[in-house]
Amino acid sequence: MEDNLIDFIDEVDIDNIDVLRDDNMIRVRVNPFEKYDDNNFKKKYRFSKAFATKILDLIKEDLPSDTRGSTIEPAIQVACALRYWARHQIQDDSGDMHGISQQSVSKIAKNVATALVTKAHTFINMPFTLKEQEETMREFRTLSNFPTVIGAIDCTHIKIKRVGGDMSEAYVNSKGYYSINVQVVCDSKLKIRDIVARWRGSAHDSRIFNESSLKERFERGEFVGRLLGDSGYACTEYLFTPCNNANNDKEEAYNKAHIKTRNTVERCFGLWKQRFRCLLRGMYMKLATAKTTIVALAMLHNIAIDMNEDIDIVRYVRQRIRRPVRRPTVRGAIIRQRFINQHF
Repeated sequence: MEDNLIDFIDEVDIDNIDVLRDDNMIRVRVNPFEKYDDNNFKKKYRFSKAFATKILDLIKEDLPSDTRGSTIEPAIQVACALRYWARHQIQDDSGDMHGISQQSVSKIAKNVATALVTKAHTFINMPFTLKEQEETMREFRTLSNFPTVIGAIDCTHIKIKRVGGDMSEAYVNSKGYYSINVQVVCDSKLKIRDIVARWRGSAHDSRIFNESSLKERFERGEFVGRLLGDSGYACTEYLFTPCNNANNDKEEAYNKAHIKTRNTVERCFGLWKQRFRCLLRGMYMKLATAKTTIVALAMLHNIAIDMNEDIDIVRYVRQRIRRPVRRPTVRGAIIRQRFINQHF
């Protein structure tokens, strides 16, 4: 497995994919790629047939193949999982639609997510070459003339079912529900460039970043640009936060540009959760499967942006989680002030 996948989730094993069988029931299964035209396919699955076909082509070799009619063919598995994640109906809805038992729907979703995550490093990655980084910074600068930005960072809580065991309470966030606190870095196009989906709901955003491989990469000097984050992070030379008490016109102008530029990550969360309603309503599955699925849905979100998949957007209102305001590091405060004086 690619090293950077370890930071996405704990670990995923393609060998753990379940073989799917519905031997006890006689069900009529119709391939939706053959049954529906483009318009009806999108009505049913909220994605175009071209998008679903791309996903099928990516992972069909990693899914159980159809053998003597005893397993569910990959095309139906992909369609079933997409409908379940995107529309987030009860499992019976997706199962009945595809001639599949309720028990098999959850196995299908797990299998498809597991297969996707093994390829996530291809679709979720920070700009690596100098050319890619400079292009990313140029695109961010068009938003509010804020230079040298390579990504906007924030965390969002994904609701999960109650976690048992000794660590149960650690998954309860400050709003009182069980969650995974997911860190995301996005670009100006709202694509997810880095994700960490393995932290308990009680973990502070700053801790997640401080213990991430992404921070190590910034400290090694792999990137020429910097991140923008809110005041829940400490201001450093590679992560700029707002000035908590703007003292002059320059600092006020900096804050306005910072807010408008960093807002991309809020918009990213909104778009991502509207594409996949399960992220809005909660992921009621095993904890390990939830972590894997979150990363898989980030990958699908990026592919959807690349393919210009349209979606009806409902305004995303973020549920704020209480978190402490972090003081900037001494070096970070000095560098930020120089930056403000030079550019604003």
